[in-house]
Amino acid sequence: MSLDTSVKAGKAPTAELNAAERLADMATADMRRVDALILDRMGSPVPLIPKLARYLVEAGGKRIRPLITLATARMLDYQGDAQLKLAAAVEFIHTATLLHDDVVDESDLRRGRKSANIVWGNAPSVLVGDFLFARAFMLMVDAESLPALHSLSRAASVIAEGEVRQLAATGDVNVSEASYRAIIEAKTAALFAAAAEVSGIVANRTEDEIAALDRYGREIGLAFQLVDDMLDYGGLSATLGKKTGDDFREGKVTLPVTIAIAAANDEERAFWTRVIADKDQKDADFEHALDLITKHGALQATLEAARTHAANAREALSGFPDNVWKTALTDLADFVVERAH
Repeated sequence: MSLDTSVKAGKAPTAELNAAERLADMATADMRRVDALILDRMGSPVPLIPKLARYLVEAGGKRIRPLITLATARMLDYQGDAQLKLAAAVEFIHTATLLHDDVVDESDLRRGRKSANIVWGNAPSVLVGDFLFARAFMLMVDAESLPALHSLSRAASVIAEGEVRQLAATGDVNVSEASYRAIIEAKTAALFAAAAEVSGIVANRTEDEIAALDRYGREIGLAFQLVDDMLDYGGLSATLGKKTGDDFREGKVTLPVTIAIAAANDEERAFWTRVIADKDQKDADFEHALDLITKHGALQATLEAARTHAANAREALSGFPDNVWKTALTDLADFVVERAH
């Protein structure tokens, strides 16, 4: 069984493809080798493990994180194959966190279909997530780079810290913008940063170049999460075709809500306290929340923040020689933001 990367080998990139699709198209051969590693390392004599893991891995998604690892290695003209193992490890870490997140958030949908915890239950989802973390660390060891192992293992630790911080902040209408940004830097941006940085590590690049790759990944990860938080309130389009309101229903205070609360009058703040802190939500409350977020320009402000991070990501790559891979990576920063429309 193979994983669908949504591209065909040898197909030339075209303007009709978005930046993520073009990058996947360019990296088809490398991604197929990563897919083979993923399928091999998902194997287990316990049938439920590969069955549940495949259910999530094959559900789709743009797989931006491993693509960043592969593309940065190509940009640097790295001639080895350690990036393949590291890209697979990145995908396993991400998949494991999704399994755990859906249990914590009591989610019922993931990528348009029932989440694994709904299909198999919470305990199997947590345990298979643990299995995937373990497989990720085995892949890191197989890459034979202690600094790369340190980078990704540190990211895994930071992600867990970020998720705990977010859990502690759930329902807290006094969460500051600084606290929110610390949460998303940990739970989302850390893995993007490590995904980019490890290519520079195995390619034996300078400390400054590795730091630039880290910054690229971190900034694009921040932009990615900000846009995701916008999309939970519909983004800037009324016809996104995706489920909205999960963050609201779970009592998460993301940047759009933080901005709206900061600008709220007494009546509006009482509303936010009721629906977020007290979890006393009525059928019409999500629409009212969206009205308040729109009233105070919170979605537009969040988009502008995402654009700033995307610009920072592009600037982080400015010191590297120009090539098609650098262009694809800089285009990816724009794509991450324009998902909001």
